[in-house]
Amino acid sequence: MADTRKYRKTLRACYLGFVTQAIAANFAPLLFLTFQSSYGISLEKIALIPVVFYLTQLFIDLGATRFVDKIGYRPCVVASQVVSVLGLVLLAVLPELLPEPFLGILAAVVLYAVGSGLVEVLVSPIVEACPFENKESHMSLLHSFYCWGAVAVILGSTLFFAVFGTRHWQILAMLWALVPLVNVFQFLTCPIERLVEEDEGLSPRRLLRMPLLWMMILLMVCAGAAEASMAQWASAFTESALGVSKTVGDLAGPCLFAVFMGLSRMLYGTREQKGNLSRTMLRSGLLCVVCYLLAALSPWPVLGLAGCAVCGFSVGILWPGAISLSSQACPKGGTAMFAFLALAGDFGATVSPAVVGTLSEWSGGNLKTGLLAATVFPLLLVGSLFVLNRRRQPAVRP
Repeated sequence: MADTRKYRKTLRACYLGFVTQAIAANFAPLLFLTFQSSYGISLEKIALIPVVFYLTQLFIDLGATRFVDKIGYRPCVVASQVVSVLGLVLLAVLPELLPEPFLGILAAVVLYAVGSGLVEVLVSPIVEACPFENKESHMSLLHSFYCWGAVAVILGSTLFFAVFGTRHWQILAMLWALVPLVNVFQFLTCPIERLVEEDEGLSPRRLLRMPLLWMMILLMVCAGAAEASMAQWASAFTESALGVSKTVGDLAGPCLFAVFMGLSRMLYGTREQKGNLSRTMLRSGLLCVVCYLLAALSPWPVLGLAGCAVCGFSVGILWPGAISLSSQACPKGGTAMFAFLALAGDFGATVSPAVVGTLSEWSGGNLKTGLLAATVFPLLLVGSLFVLNRRRQPAVRP
């Protein structure tokens, strides 16, 4: 049995890596109205900021299948933290320096989106390569830190703005940049193992010929879509359903969603007795369907909010669980497999909120209609897991 104590530093660095990703994904959206009022940027342009962020992340996911194994895990993961620092710092600086502030914001967003994409691809295989037992537990606990990072960004930023005002948001951006800055030194010094040797891992072409990988890709698309559809519309849903302010909507919507999602991942990660992972995911998927229907169809706003919050709990295990199932089914998938899974999850998370928004607009601005249509994502996930469970079930012999 390998001595795993030295790898605790690796775990801490990976935890902070996901906190950095949460900062990158959640900080700028809190400033959209500030950008509009301070720089005169139209809402149409502001809507491009998350699009640019997620598209950049998708391109990095795709490109990682070719360059990560050649360059190595450590240089790439250190680079992810360095560009995250630069992106957050330049977010505070460039809009004031450039004649067109919007271009400065986009340049900064692209930089820290590159870091976010690299974190998405690298951190899971780094933890998977550590010689720990109960890999499922470590994977679930690892992904919970994205949720806690999101909660910290929303609560911390809300508190900062309440005390100092939004006019000092550049200082807060610099403060958040300290997290990846500290983590640069963590990743420089922690032990990092290869998931598979370079000549042993399956090539992207061979991976894409495996029917099982396509099943896992479908799971990741549905997991990302089920998570993002509710998470990104949680604030608007809470504001419209309960008639509260944006601040209360942010706290009661996406923040509560993230808390429940983090609890789900933490509880599974710390539970001693593990059941069948795919069956646990199947039950979570069924709960997710119920939550979407509750949010979309409940005549009582409080019950709708409960469906929104518990949805966070139901989707918690889906993303890390799909990664763990893939690692079990294809141990020689290597970095390319993790990159394809990250690409699939990010694709689902990018497309699904736009689908909800478009269908809601078509129905006269009724957000519940969009959420009802988004129920198709957890339903597809449940169907895929049902097929997967049937395929993995051993034959009964007389």
